[in-house]
Amino acid sequence: MTIFRIGEAAELLGVSADTVRRRIDAGLLPASRDEHGHRVVDGVDLAGFAAERAAESEERSESSSARNRLRGIVTAVAKDTVMAQVDIQAGPFRVVSLMSREAVESLGLQVGSVAIAVVKSTNVVVERAASPRREHRP
Repeated sequence: MTIFRIGEAAELLGVSADTVRRRIDAGLLPASRDEHGHRVVDGVDLAGFAAERAAESEERSESSSARNRLRGIVTAVAKDTVMAQVDIQAGPFRVVSLMSREAVESLGLQVGSVAIAVVKSTNVVVERAASPRREHRP
C-alpha cells in the first residue's frame, strides 16, 4: 500500500496542503497518522477521492467518446498561413496542439482564453514516478 503525506497528496490533487487538511477535517478524505504522528493518506483512498472530484467537475460534450479532458489557459498561439500551434497550461501540465489556422480563428483562441484540451489516444505511455513513494508492505 502506498501512503502519501499531506504535501504529496496536495501536489497530486493540484491543490494546497491547507485544502487537503480541510478536506480531511471535513471527513471528505480519510487519513491516519504514521509512526511519527504525521497525517498520511492511503493511495487507494486518494485515488478514489481524485476520481470522485474529477467526475463532479467534468465538462463533457454529450456527443464525444473522448474521456481525457484538461481545462486550462491558452499561453501561446503561433500561426502561419495554414497551420497553428496552441499551447495550453492545464494545472502543472503544458499541452501543445497543432491545428489549422482556420480552427484557431473559428474557436477564437488567443492568449488568455480558457480552453479544454481533449485527448483521444490509443497509445498512452505510463511511467512509474522516478522517486518512489513510501510503500507499506504487510
